[in-house]
Amino acid sequence: MTDGDYPSFSDAEYQRRRLAVQNLMVEQGLDALVIFGWSAMGRAVQADVHYLSGYLGMRDNYVVFSANSEPVLFAQSYNHVPNASVVSVIETRWGGVDPGATIADELNRHGAQSVGVVGMMPYQHHQAMQGGLPNSHFVDITRPFRLLRVAKSPEELDWLRRGAEFTDRALLALERETVPGMHEYELAEVIEHSYLGDGGLTGFYYLTTTPMNAPESCVPAQVLSNRIIGVGDLMSCEISISYGGYAGQGLRTYTIDSEPTDQISDLAEVAAEVYRRVAAAIRPGATHEDVWDASSIIEESGYTIRDGLVHGFGIGLLPPSLRTRESSHEVEEWEFEENQTVVIQPNVITPNESVGVQMGDLCVVTPNGAQSLHGLPIELVRAG
Repeated sequence: MTDGDYPSFSDAEYQRRRLAVQNLMVEQGLDALVIFGWSAMGRAVQADVHYLSGYLGMRDNYVVFSANSEPVLFAQSYNHVPNASVVSVIETRWGGVDPGATIADELNRHGAQSVGVVGMMPYQHHQAMQGGLPNSHFVDITRPFRLLRVAKSPEELDWLRRGAEFTDRALLALERETVPGMHEYELAEVIEHSYLGDGGLTGFYYLTTTPMNAPESCVPAQVLSNRIIGVGDLMSCEISISYGGYAGQGLRTYTIDSEPTDQISDLAEVAAEVYRRVAAAIRPGATHEDVWDASSIIEESGYTIRDGLVHGFGIGLLPPSLRTRESSHEVEEWEFEENQTVVIQPNVITPNESVGVQMGDLCVVTPNGAQSLHGLPIELVRAG
């Protein structure tokens, strides 16, 4: 195998990232960073490690970046190191039997006294690392690090568009191949068959079905059931398929072999209008208040939301995480910037949560509003 056998960004892109991280260390007064990644959410929680290494691993992995040296990837599983060494664009070593102790040895070698930690590092690893560095100071800088990843470079946007195209394939496959009589779990094959043959990577797919005349579900489910799909059902989904880890995210609602009920039509019209208004409002300098104002039609129409309304994305979840003004659990003040990528995903539901629809796309923030990276219309779809 050679380096060209795997997707990789240019040397200039990785140099841009290293410089940004080095500047962050200077701003934060840090001697080194310890960056953690693991395999949750379709490996999206490897995003911080991938940012510097280009490696999207399956187990616990670390990047140690000292201010006076180049970053090093520590792959936790011994048998993963040969492949990681080929895929990674930085020096790669085994993390050892005790990765916390291995990291402590590396930090000691560089005399690191002030260390920033990125990600949800396991308690046991942190204890071992701290035990090997009794005189060092540790600080969580996960959020400042992830803010570096919010605005995307042209290369990153190109990869996200490719992920969006794979995601669109899955959405179209559901429209084309979902028929009454199938079990929900059979749709996993429909979804994955649409992109695996061309190199798409599964991020996740959430899906729910329920009868429109007696609905019992308002938001896509994370575990597909053995429920048999019937004529007159409503199906909502959230799908995220990637190119090299850079995923699109498409959310759509389908009626199965039937016209929508009046209730579903109204929910869908509100959701589509919210998407349009929020997309128009999100531009450089816009704030969370603009999102709240643009989405006020939801409550004005007598509805609410269960899922979030807008969130940063790529790779994985990024700030902000916004709901409507009335449904917010807490206020996250935010100002959008150009080339930030966000998912706009109105999940408009009835107040009793018996039924809902969801529509949305991954978008990039431009001076003219948030522009979708996908190629499908925001509308209610008929399948079957």
